[in-house]
Amino acid sequence: MPSRLEQFRLYREKMNEKILAGEHLGIKRFFNLDTAAYRDGALPGKTKELLGLVASAVLRCNDCIDYHMIQCAAAGYKDEELHDALNIALIVGGSIVIPHLRHAYETIELLRKE
Repeated sequence: MPSRLEQFRLYREKMNEKILAGEHLGIKRFFNLDTAAYRDGALPGKTKELLGLVASAVLRCNDCIDYHMIQCAAAGYKDEELHDALNIALIVGGSIVIPHLRHAYETIELLRKE
């Protein structure tokens, strides 16, 4: 059975393909904006992924946390750096972020096992 992260990756890829196959211009434009936002610019893409992780935790989106955590791990962030960023999310978002903080810590563990 695939791991939680592998299931996430497969589901995300499958559904994104279905969504983009629909040929809706507004949806395609939004997906393109999202992709472009994380490219190197005045801030490096690596930094933008960390910002995305913090925003995702504050917005309480576990799928988004997983996505940005995968990107942050691939960019080379250490656990201590991820924990420090997630502390900012907790301070900004408050105690309601705690369940998502648990999810994020579990995701870090799963990524390190890969």
